This record gives sequence, structure tokens and C-alpha cells, in this order.
Amino acid sequence: TTLSIIMGTIMTTSSSNWLMAWIGLELNMLAILPAISKPKTTRASEATTKYFLTQAVASAMMLLASTINAWQTGNWDILELKNKFSTTIMALSLMMKMGAAPLHFWLPEVLQGTTLQTALLITTWQKLAPITLMYMISNNIQPAILMSMGMLSMIIGGLGGVNQTQLRKTMAYSSINNLGWTIMIMALSPNMAIMNISIYIITTTPIFLMMTSTSTKTLQNLSTAWTTCTTTTFSIALLMLSTSGLPPFTGFMPKMLILNELITQNLATLATMAIMTSLISLLFYLRIAYLTMMLTSPMTTPSLTKWRTQNQKSPLTTMMIPTALFITHLIPAIPY
Repeated sequence: TTLSIIMGTIMTTSSSNWLMAWIGLELNMLAILPAISKPKTTRASEATTKYFLTQAVASAMMLLASTINAWQTGNWDILELKNKFSTTIMALSLMMKMGAAPLHFWLPEVLQGTTLQTALLITTWQKLAPITLMYMISNNIQPAILMSMGMLSMIIGGLGGVNQTQLRKTMAYSSINNLGWTIMIMALSPNMAIMNISIYIITTTPIFLMMTSTSTKTLQNLSTAWTTCTTTTFSIALLMLSTSGLPPFTGFMPKMLILNELITQNLATLATMAIMTSLISLLFYLRIAYLTMMLTSPMTTPSLTKWRTQNQKSPLTTMMIPTALFITHLIPAIPY
């Protein structure tokens, strides 16, 4: 399964032909279905079905767009997507693939129905292939479509996460919000969009790895976990703040560069709206940090709670935490 997931993504990202890209995405989708349905529960089966149906519809839209373009232009080259109708359908299909608004409805439900490891895979690795295809056709997509979809994703990602107590759903809306920033800047600076999604992956991966090691799935789990896993809980809170884009953490860097680019292009209104939506999303990140670091829960409890297990330290997590928090000083070295 793991090999098929990796091969599918590599096939899509390295292909120059729409049919090969489509085959890679299908291979990728079919390989991850057993991982989503691994927990033998009705919720996991429901999540698998929802994931399959949405990805199948997105694949059909992708085939439709590439076929219409092939009729018009006579070739299947990814870079030759010239037809405006095809370009719009293709952009919508890729947004559906990655879970951006307004085609985001499947993402929170699928993440909630599966394990934390699979949720990590869906929010990070599964985004690479659609983002790469969007990067390749970004010059042909109308900027108004990308910017409006990006802003909508930011608003829905911010408002959707405010009322959540389940951490997986919170991370799903966080993913939608960050995809909004990526899609919006894709119209002006595709390289900056790739940098933004890369930093999002760097900050999200250790959060999911630590949530997995402590079996933390709700805000209640997180607020009482500090008695046994103090460093881990503190790190999760800091990483949440980094993902929200607070200075001086790493997550602030792409947001600052994106806002700078928007203002340079005389899009001050859009930049102001982006800042306002990031404040909404900051609300639920700050709530998690507050529950984790500032509320004192009972030091001892008579019940044996699920996170009181031997904490498995991962070298990958240990290496990624400093990177996800403190690489802001590398801004001058980034060729954006």
C-alpha cells in the first residue's frame, strides 16, 4: 500500500501527459482506501466511501477537462491547457482532490473517521500531486478564480474550526485554511505557493506524530495530557501557534511574504481580508494553546485514561519540531 501511494504521487508529479497524471492519481487513491478503512468501524467505512466518491468525481472532471482540451488543441500535454472552459473545470477538480473550498465537505468527515496516521497522510502527502498539477497549469488559470476560491477557503477554514472539540476536525479546517493561502498566491507567485504548502507540511507533520504517540484526539485529552507528557504537550501548543502564522515562528514567514506580494500587486483589499480571516483561524489555535499551557487540570486522577501509556519517542518528530518552529531567519535565502 505504501509503495503504491508513493508511486502514484511520483507518477503524477513527474508526468507531462494528462493521461499519465490521471493514472497516477487513480493509483494513489486506490492505494489509500485500505488505510482509511483499516479501523473496522462503521465510521471508517463511511469515511472510505466518502473519500472514494469525491475523488472519483474529481477524477471524472479531470478527464473531462483534459479530453475537451485535447479536442480543441490536439494534444494531451499538461502545459498546453489553453481552453478556458477546460482550465476552469481542471482547477475545480484539483481543488476537490486536495479538499479546498467550496469542494471541501469530505475532508473533515474523512479525517474524523480514520486513524491519526492516515489523517496525517491525507493532509500532507495526498496534497502533493494536485498542488503540483495546479502549479504546472497556474499560468493558464484565470487569477480571479484562484483568488476567489483561495479567499473562500480561508474564510471557511477559519469559521469551521472555531466550534470544534475534535482535534482531527480542527486540523482538517486548518488544512483548508492553509490551502486557501496557497491557492490565492498561486495566481501571482506559484513558487511562493509551493513554499507555503511545504512549510504547512513541515509544521503539521510533527503535530500529528505527537498526537499519535499520546493518543490525543480531543481537546479534553489535550488539556489533561500535560501531567504525563509535558514536553510533547508544550510542543503541540507551540506548533499550533506556528501553523497559525504567529511571529517569530516558521508559519509567519510564508504569510508575511504572501501579504507582501499582494500589496506589491496593488491588492491591498485582498491582503486586508486575508489578515482578517487569519485572525479568525488564530482564535481556535489560541484556544488549543490556552487549554494546553494555561489551564491547570488535576495533577492526579483515579481513572486510567488512554494516554497513560509508554510514550514512544520518534527521532523524526524530534528533528522536525525545531524546523517547524524556528527557521524564520532563512527568509533572505529563499529565492521566491
